[in-house]
Amino acid sequence: MHMAQVIDPVAVSLGPLQIHWYGIIMGSAALLGLWVAILEGKRHGLNSELFLDMMIWVIPAAIVGARLYYVAFEWDYYLMNPGDIFAVWKGGLAIHGGLIGALLAGAVFFKKRDVSFLQMADIIAPSIILGQAIGRWGNFMNQEAHGGEVSRSFLEGLHLPNWIIEQMNIEGVYYHPTFLYESLWNLAGFLLLLGLRKWNPRRGEIFFTYLMWYSLGRFFIEGLRTDSLTFEGPAWLADLINGLWSPMRVLFEPGMMADGNIRIAQLVSLGLVLAGLTLTIVRRVRGLARDPYLAKEEVTG
Repeated sequence: MHMAQVIDPVAVSLGPLQIHWYGIIMGSAALLGLWVAILEGKRHGLNSELFLDMMIWVIPAAIVGARLYYVAFEWDYYLMNPGDIFAVWKGGLAIHGGLIGALLAGAVFFKKRDVSFLQMADIIAPSIILGQAIGRWGNFMNQEAHGGEVSRSFLEGLHLPNWIIEQMNIEGVYYHPTFLYESLWNLAGFLLLLGLRKWNPRRGEIFFTYLMWYSLGRFFIEGLRTDSLTFEGPAWLADLINGLWSPMRVLFEPGMMADGNIRIAQLVSLGLVLAGLTLTIVRRVRGLARDPYLAKEEVTG
């Protein structure tokens, strides 16, 4: 019999003050992403202060957007527990909500600074997906965003270190480490976007590739989770989503949904894949994508 050795979600306690691993990991993800963006911005002749100022706008907007998105779809719970609305250290930050908030704040900021939105979106896209790869480990510390029940032997078959396996043991039951699947998928996406830079595509296409890559992985991984935000939608839409996810059934069973028949994250992910693909094709066909990611003098400089 294996005794679970769960990692304490609180990293440091100083009297009544508690510093959670979730916050440390999310903060580290933001700082590393900022550093990567600043380095790339220099190749475009952009001052690092632009990115520091951007963070003042984008980070709060992303946190607020992520929390509002989550709370909106779990309103029945938060209506009865209003004190938990602001308890972000417990988790409950929806990535899609954070992305919406960050993009809206970024659009306003870039307009005020007279900087191309697509140029900046291309520069920071690798930072975003790297931050998401790191941020999923905050879910790991909180033992959340996991998938359905699995056996210990299944986890051992993935050649995971024991400390990950034990953290997936929640009250004696082992679960799919979907946080890890998505983290690795996002890390691969980060490397893909770095490689795409060397190809020097048209402006906007690195960001559109980010939308498609992240969303494709999120669509399939989300189907394994048991804590998805859901709603009751038309049967044809649920059948479409289930049909698209069906190749995963060769190896996995879908995670149970507490209520509803459509996972919101899957629906949004499908929309983002289509949006990224459509924008890439339409802009090429209509000749709107003329400017390269890096100008010739930047490539050779």
